[in-house]
Amino acid sequence: MNLRIGFFKEIESMRMFLAILACKVSKCLLKLIGRGSSLPGDIALKICPDVLSRVKLPQQVIAVTGSNGKTSTVEMIAQVMRKSGKKVIWNKEGSNQIAGVTAIILSNCTFGGKVKGDVLLLESDERYAKYSFKFFAPTHYIITNLYRDQLTRNGHPEWVYESVKESIRPESQLILNADDPLVSRYGKDRDNVIWFGMDKQDFSTDHATGVYNDGAFCPECKHRMSYDYYHYAHIGSYHCDNCGHKKHDTQYTVTNVDYDSGIVTINGKYKIKLLFKSVYNVYNILACFAACSIVGIDGDVIADELSHYFLKSGRILQFKLGMNKGTFLIAKHENSVASDRVYDYIIRKNQPCSVIIIIDSVSRRYSTGETSWLWDIDYGVLKADCIQHLYLLGRHAKDLETRLSYTDIDIAKVTVNEDIPAALDEIAAKPLGKLYTVTCFSDKEKFLSKVELTQAEEDV
Repeated sequence: MNLRIGFFKEIESMRMFLAILACKVSKCLLKLIGRGSSLPGDIALKICPDVLSRVKLPQQVIAVTGSNGKTSTVEMIAQVMRKSGKKVIWNKEGSNQIAGVTAIILSNCTFGGKVKGDVLLLESDERYAKYSFKFFAPTHYIITNLYRDQLTRNGHPEWVYESVKESIRPESQLILNADDPLVSRYGKDRDNVIWFGMDKQDFSTDHATGVYNDGAFCPECKHRMSYDYYHYAHIGSYHCDNCGHKKHDTQYTVTNVDYDSGIVTINGKYKIKLLFKSVYNVYNILACFAACSIVGIDGDVIADELSHYFLKSGRILQFKLGMNKGTFLIAKHENSVASDRVYDYIIRKNQPCSVIIIIDSVSRRYSTGETSWLWDIDYGVLKADCIQHLYLLGRHAKDLETRLSYTDIDIAKVTVNEDIPAALDEIAAKPLGKLYTVTCFSDKEKFLSKVELTQAEEDV
């Protein structure tokens, strides 16, 4: 019997070894041909489906999921921790489903299965976190927010809520956005929860803004929700008079946001310079600050590092197009909250500009021409005086033109062109001044291939 048990243990150890070997070799081969993908993880999982339960992980395993902010938050956490002397293993390529998570873990393992780092930091797709964390539990699990996002793939946010819920393990410490009534449900009846959120600010409102209000009803009991104030969308201070669901008191709090000076203050003490003045960025900074503080990094060290770090994920880029300087901003297609925040940022800058909006391929992940999500975006704000012209480009430019026809935007300041290269050549030939380009990952290279990237500015 002992011989049989020993034999099976040897077989299982060999399977793990082969999975790690296959992952490392295939990743090296892909790197040689200039490609990165989750394929090495797929191969490893075919060889040893439960390999993630067999490897020895670092003492600290930090995971981040949610509809928005995952990549930026993970990047900032990695930067702060590396600067503080920790060796951080993280999926900086952004491959965030189980195959990608497997690839990043195994490619940083010894052949005996030990991850060679002090911290394992993982961005996880909100739908697929339940598969990644089936075999191991994060020690710290950050959930940023839950919005309408890729409805063709994800359905309603409450469906995504249930999917994320399956990924939460009892032993994980949750780090939750208290300002999101859907996310805060994960903390119900749990002791091991850290809460982060934002106090009322000058830009907070006493009414919902935008086209719809996903915070109108309590996610717990479905009765009407009351808000003390909104920061944006359904994010703010809320309470339900029927069941008592409400914003939780926060341990990590943005106490002041001063967009004029570009300073955000956390816990009334730590001041961080905003290199990108967006409420999204404020929440990402706060989540990063909370996670890094929890694992023992001094608050002053975190604040100093974040004050000098500009994101390198390619979501914010500076460019030149002809004689015009511009800022490139990622706003996920099929995510109205992301688009609303980008347009809010442009208008808040309040400087004369032209805006290029590209909608060509709706998604990188699946084939769809479904554009009903355009009607969830508050395009009416683009009538602002600072926006001198709008360029609608790509295969769905006319769909967007139809959407804008239901706003008060002066049609005379709108140009529509489905031919992206031709349109960009025309724009390059004009002295337009400041440009903003808004598009998604699926269309990013169609624009960047036509422009010259420039150095990031201190304040964009």
